[in-house]
Amino acid sequence: MVQLLTLLAGVPLGAGAHWVLARRSRRERNRGTDVELATFRTLHTASLAAPPLRAGLTEDTARKAVRRLRPLLGTPAMCLTDEHTMLAWDGAGEHHRPEVMSKAAQVLASGRPQLVEVDCPDPSCPVRWAAVAPLKVDGRVLGTLAAYGPEDSPVLVRATGEVARWAAVQLELAELDRSRRDLIEAKIRTLRAQISPHFVFNSLAAIASFVRTDPDRARELLLEFAEFTRYSFRRHGDFTTLADELRSIDQYLNLVRARFGDRLEVALRVAPEVLPVALPFLCLQPLVENAVKHGIEGRPERGRITIGADDAGAEARVVIEDDGVGMDPDRLRAILRGEGGPSHGIGLGNVDERLRHVYGDGYGLVIETGVEAGMKITVRIPKYHPGVRISPPPAPRA
Repeated sequence: MVQLLTLLAGVPLGAGAHWVLARRSRRERNRGTDVELATFRTLHTASLAAPPLRAGLTEDTARKAVRRLRPLLGTPAMCLTDEHTMLAWDGAGEHHRPEVMSKAAQVLASGRPQLVEVDCPDPSCPVRWAAVAPLKVDGRVLGTLAAYGPEDSPVLVRATGEVARWAAVQLELAELDRSRRDLIEAKIRTLRAQISPHFVFNSLAAIASFVRTDPDRARELLLEFAEFTRYSFRRHGDFTTLADELRSIDQYLNLVRARFGDRLEVALRVAPEVLPVALPFLCLQPLVENAVKHGIEGRPERGRITIGADDAGAEARVVIEDDGVGMDPDRLRAILRGEGGPSHGIGLGNVDERLRHVYGDGYGLVIETGVEAGMKITVRIPKYHPGVRISPPPAPRA
């Protein structure tokens, strides 16, 4: 320490000041140029405005978005409208809110940006001109973005148009998300429709057969039937846990075993660490139902279904295998292309399409089969994937 102090004491003040300035300039260079910093701030501000717009155009999302968008243009005020209503205003001059829709009417009708003069008797109000740009998605004008300033500026019109185009892209993504949710709901409705009257009738008939001979068994099966149907027809969430899906499968197989008796053997092997993994709702049960209906049900001898779930690092791997009649591979490919007819392979094609839609084409079903060779279906499920989360059930009504 003494040597270090002695060394520093021998450094002339000018050299020391130069060293400090050199360090400061290097630090400033590491921060980036003014252009780079401005670009970063712009991108960061835009990224903050994106999530509200990705939820669609409502009063709440518009209020959150316009607060983030106004700094991009640096204008005194900004507002967002839909086709009929002024949704949100941010900044000065709020007394101009009632006239917003009249200023936006021509832009909504023509789909072209416009610079509009704003009359204001208040000399201190900075709102004198409005650059109004359309929010267009697929050729439709969903609303407008208006930036208000103290003077007429063609540059502001162009800048407002660019911000409006960026906002419209987020709204288009919101519509795609909504279409995706609608598609998933339609697929789930199709799967629910597959819980056929034939299965319901057979399950209730099996339960009824135990009413006199084994009332306790009948009661257990009736509770299994109630839980299975409650899960299958639930109304919340696109995703569930592997544990809940396997529990529903177990209930389904208990009902099937009540009818098949010793003709059906089931083996279940699950690694506990994969039970919390999230996956699309009703993703595995149709595969087990396919093994029962098209693999085991039509053969008189004893059949076996094996269900395994393993930890595969960043993924969970689920394998459903039966030793049933199998299928010709060419016919299976036709089924997965949607060419199998109304009563064949709806579950397989449905699940394959939903998996690819959620996770990408690399995560479709892998099926190994042959005539009289059984069928083995492998499903890979990423443990973590953007957008895959389990929604809590709705709160019970008071």
